[in-house]
Amino acid sequence: MNTLNSLKLVAAKRPSDIPPVVKRRNRLIAKIWEQTELAKSVLEGKAYAPLRTRTVKDRETGEARRVETPKRVKAWWFTADSGKVCLTVQYGAKVLELAKGKSVIEVDAMAELIPTLDMLKAAVAAGELDVQIDAASGSLRAGFAKA
Repeated sequence: MNTLNSLKLVAAKRPSDIPPVVKRRNRLIAKIWEQTELAKSVLEGKAYAPLRTRTVKDRETGEARRVETPKRVKAWWFTADSGKVCLTVQYGAKVLELAKGKSVIEVDAMAELIPTLDMLKAAVAAGELDVQIDAASGSLRAGFAKA
């Protein structure tokens, strides 16, 4: 009992749900992390294929079973005519507009892509892209709305 007296005990309640803006940030941060891993594997000359679990139904027996399949990750970057690497930030299928009329980040070489993605991840975590994420999320939700 003496050990418990040395601890600071408080009455606290765990939050029941994460705010939607934090969920969106976390989703985008996870996708940026995937892009970072993809860029690292491209620089090392390796293939990057994360696995995802899918439920597949056997046609003969009708039994559902879980199977790990490779997940397809599309690169957010491309090489421009000038030879520089251009990076877009995507939320779902939408490209985020980072500044008024500008949606591409240009870096000189592929080696600079990973630090740029890290800076982008920090900006998302700080909430600097909340307005753009909210706009993209709203347009994605509008596509699923019933007419």
